[in-house]
Amino acid sequence: MATVIDRTTARAQRHPEKQARPDSPILRKPEWLRVRAPGSAGYNATRDIVKTHGLVTVCEEAACPNIGECWTKSHATMMIMGEVCTRACAFCNVATGLPQPLDPTEPARVAEAVAKMGLKHVVITSVDRDDLADGGAAHFAAVVRAIRAAAPATTVEILTPDFLRKPVEAALTVIDSEPDVFNHNLETVPRLYLSIRPGARYFHSLRLLERVKERSPTQFTKSGLMLGLGETKEEVMQVMDDMRSAGVDFITIGQYLQPSRKHAPIDRFWTPEEFKALETIAYAKGFLMVSSSPLTRSSHHAGEDFARLQAARRAKDAAA
Repeated sequence: MATVIDRTTARAQRHPEKQARPDSPILRKPEWLRVRAPGSAGYNATRDIVKTHGLVTVCEEAACPNIGECWTKSHATMMIMGEVCTRACAFCNVATGLPQPLDPTEPARVAEAVAKMGLKHVVITSVDRDDLADGGAAHFAAVVRAIRAAAPATTVEILTPDFLRKPVEAALTVIDSEPDVFNHNLETVPRLYLSIRPGARYFHSLRLLERVKERSPTQFTKSGLMLGLGETKEEVMQVMDDMRSAGVDFITIGQYLQPSRKHAPIDRFWTPEEFKALETIAYAKGFLMVSSSPLTRSSHHAGEDFARLQAARRAKDAAA
């Protein structure tokens, strides 16, 4: 119990901007959302590499339930540009505040860690940096280029901010760094944006994904949704249609898990059967790759999914 209290207190201290919100009850997780605590030799080895290189991972900062499985396999999602975000999304466990200046050594350190882990596929994400003139676009591109130089055989997937209120050139800078997969999550349905993602705009995020395809038609695009915030099945299917209209190739759909009592409450837990049904619907709508399950996250099994995505694209091109 003391450990639970300590963890709850630590999470609350990470989010002073959320303290004015009323407490929300945290629902008991169903059996299909329970995972083993991390602690394998592979997990410890990955943790040591991350710490030695002074890196931040979204696995830790977002309290991802899959960290034990992924780190055991030497899969870690790097979070660049610091560990403090300029946004205060109601679902997110990343701390909010005024970030530190960018570290010019970070691209090289990330690339060195990727090479040392021997990753076949790496996911790079970041905090939102609304304080920067380009939203951190040039830094993102520098990380991609550094990985290409240090680990040329590694495929690179990026999960970017929305670059809201930044010049169009910011997004183009990242697109032109030529990642293998450009991911930007819509996160939730349009109706819930003001309460769940108040610092973002649904159609701006959708337009960013569309712009990737306009600029680089062969670049894979990806986006994701969290369920359990009060959305309806019909709204989820409409978002799928919007993604397909923007040319999105790959969709991830997972269950939202509430980080603390000060975060958005869980409306309900979607069942594994419901996630499976959404997977069937998404494939019918034309997505090349779908990952839909309670524990699905943007970077969970990203390497395996990318390999399957490439195979699906080749099959589609051959049929055409």
